[in-house]
Amino acid sequence: MSLSPFHLAIQVRDISEARAWYGGVMGCPEGRSSTHWVDFNLYGHQLVCHLDPSLTTTGRIRPHYNPVDGDQVPVPHFGVVLPISAWEDLAARLREQGCTFVVEPHIRFAGQAGEQSTFFLLDPSGNALEFKAFADLAQLFACG
Repeated sequence: MSLSPFHLAIQVRDISEARAWYGGVMGCPEGRSSTHWVDFNLYGHQLVCHLDPSLTTTGRIRPHYNPVDGDQVPVPHFGVVLPISAWEDLAARLREQGCTFVVEPHIRFAGQAGEQSTFFLLDPSGNALEFKAFADLAQLFACG
């Protein structure tokens, strides 16, 4: 089965800041835009950042955290499952740019069904992102 690209619209506190982070730090090509929103190509998926003026006064979105395999995982979150080499390249690029990880790059569920490489970080508006990779993609929906 071939996968269809997803479309996800998120709120951000500043469009210029979103452009700098998603376009510059993350390296996502920009698509259409207006003064209140901007599209990005997030590994073939359509991510749309919409301006939420209320975040200007509140500062950032505040995620909730749940324990998963010893980590405190921010919820809600979104992201992409990448090939291992792309995941390693992204983690290295983010480290080189001085990004702070909420959950550092590591192996989760080591030696178990669903073993995966993962990391989490927050964008400037507080949206949580997870990027993961599997040595064996067949483990994506594995039950332990």
